[in-house]
Amino acid sequence: MDASFTPEQDGIRRTLRELLRARLGPHELRAAVDTPAGHDPALWAALAGQLGLPGLALPERYGGVGGTVTDLALACEETGRFLAPSPLFATAVLTAPLVLALGTEAQRTDLLPRLASGSRTATLAVPGTHLATALALTGENGGGGWAGGGRAGGVQAARAGDGWRLYGQTDQVLDGHSAGLLLVAAHAGGFARSRTLLFLVPGDAPGLVRVRQTALDQTRPQARIQLRHVDAELLGDETAEALPALAAAGDTAAAVLACEAVGAADQVLARTVEYVGQREQFGRAIGSFQAVKHRLADVYVQLQAARSAAYYAAWATAQGERVGGLALAQALEALRTAAAEGIQLHGGIGFTWEHEAHLYFKRASGDDLLFGPVHRLRAHAADGARLFRGQEVTV
Repeated sequence: MDASFTPEQDGIRRTLRELLRARLGPHELRAAVDTPAGHDPALWAALAGQLGLPGLALPERYGGVGGTVTDLALACEETGRFLAPSPLFATAVLTAPLVLALGTEAQRTDLLPRLASGSRTATLAVPGTHLATALALTGENGGGGWAGGGRAGGVQAARAGDGWRLYGQTDQVLDGHSAGLLLVAAHAGGFARSRTLLFLVPGDAPGLVRVRQTALDQTRPQARIQLRHVDAELLGDETAEALPALAAAGDTAAAVLACEAVGAADQVLARTVEYVGQREQFGRAIGSFQAVKHRLADVYVQLQAARSAAYYAAWATAQGERVGGLALAQALEALRTAAAEGIQLHGGIGFTWEHEAHLYFKRASGDDLLFGPVHRLRAHAADGARLFRGQEVTV
């Protein structure tokens, strides 16, 4: 592994950081999450149109930049630094790789250029609250029981003439209330021949009901989606292996999320260090107290370990090595620790609604709920590496 970044990668990070610093201060962030879309459309147009972020990891023949997952992960490190609410993760990390992996050539040619340009946003919708399970982050997703398992519940897919029709409900769908395209995981085939397939559903399809949910992390909008006999298009064909593709997408998503969390933790630590250098107690800056120095040094060490793991995980996706879940566990823990120490060391203002420290803590907690929890991420990684061969691990 070459740990150095290319001039292009450094340029993307620098340009993106300057753009977000100028256009996404604390007041702009709160205004963006309160909009119906849950993000600033003008900022999204800049991220997509000027910087081409949604197409960073897509091939050039489909309108992308032709970069790697590392390029996308480094960009998301910067968006994580500012908790930038945008459809980037749902569109470029969750949905586009699945369309690229499973879609027919006609579907790729039709959809990917629009996703790469940002003119159309998309998201992945899985039944219930099983996103981590579907992405194989906390256990194997084989069998697809989380999609319905041949019984009532989940999302059911049935033949309707030459097409398909979906019925069911999904929850905690990232940007599900505003996405122009839904990629829905559904169960088909009956109990004896149960299987999980992925379907394309336009955001304005008849019978589709979308309601934005109240989320712990306001910077990651979520929605509940009801499908009431909605016409859908099968992604790829019936021989497409949806479960392995979801697992591969899950590892990539975990690596990108780890970089996001690293960026957020780095920002929290930097602001806390700045604050303790200004806040005085007993006539001295509290940052000069040994106890405070030790606490922040511990955060720094944990952050650097998380950064190394996140960068390695992003690089390893191209080598076929799946370590994203383990990197995500490390990064989420580092972010939670950094945010908690930031709240504590900011004293009386750290826990107030007006201060932004709690937003970083909520990002760590929200991602832990959506893609974890951390101990299950680690347990699944241990099972995959067969660290406890011959022993049963319960979590």
